[in-house]
Amino acid sequence: MTSEAQHPVNLSALYQQVILDHYKKPRNKGAVERAVLKKHLHNPTCGDDIEVQVELGDDGKITDVKWNGRGCSISMASASMMSVALKGKTLAEAQELMRSFYSMIQGEAGNFKPLGEIQALSGVSKFPVRIKCATLAWHCLEEGIKEYEGGSKNG
Repeated sequence: MTSEAQHPVNLSALYQQVILDHYKKPRNKGAVERAVLKKHLHNPTCGDDIEVQVELGDDGKITDVKWNGRGCSISMASASMMSVALKGKTLAEAQELMRSFYSMIQGEAGNFKPLGEIQALSGVSKFPVRIKCATLAWHCLEEGIKEYEGGSKNG
């Protein structure tokens, strides 16, 4: 008998706890002193409003990520979880994480273990109207990276 069979885990309840924890005690909320990437987006459908700021080290790795905003528990928890997951990654690694997150949130099949606790948002795929909430911070990151890379190539 497997461990899961002996001790069944209610993943839905566990995931809800992770989301509520990040909502009630958000990680990395605030502003980055030396942000090279900054993007603000607003979802007029539900009123979610988020700004994401990223600082890069000389090695091209993300040294700090902060976000600020207001909105529902899903959007705030997603921003908090994203900010934790991005630290220490390159922009290319951040984009790979983003692609994996978008696949998961759209309900696609795949191995999402590298997302870690962000997998708690997987249930959002069952509620299409909430997908925009969960992806708002990620879209900030995506657009911010495009602007940063476009500016550094032209500058």
